[in-house]
Amino acid sequence: MSDIDIIMRLGLAVLIGGIIGFEREAQGRAAGLRTHILVCVGSALIALTSIYIALNYGGLNHNCDPARVAAGIVTGIGFLGAGTIMRARASVLGLTTAASLWGVAGVGLALGVGFYKAAIYAAVAMIITLAVLGWFAKKYMGKGESTLDVEE
Repeated sequence: MSDIDIIMRLGLAVLIGGIIGFEREAQGRAAGLRTHILVCVGSALIALTSIYIALNYGGLNHNCDPARVAAGIVTGIGFLGAGTIMRARASVLGLTTAASLWGVAGVGLALGVGFYKAAIYAAVAMIITLAVLGWFAKKYMGKGESTLDVEE
């Protein structure tokens, strides 16, 4: 893999993670611009590393499965996302931010393996969901960040 390819994949992760993070930051959420960029770039780097390992060490009769790394990202990001979820009285806040972190990790993973179309389409869907549907929910449903009511 060329240096230009690596820089392009990581650069797109910065750009796309930043756009999604900017929307979260503009809404005053716990995980904003920098957090989303770091999650997206980190996922892309881990995916690139997985490809590198498979290409350079996979033919040496090692049990090399790059998909294991993707599973680790999905699991690991769940813990980070859980940290953004808070209980406030009878509501749970931060679910949308946690979901956006999980989604941006997936975008980073797709960018890292070079699945550009899927990453861009998913990012557009995420931005529309966060910005447009968020605006719609505030205007017509009287809601801001998604909350989950819990019985006490």
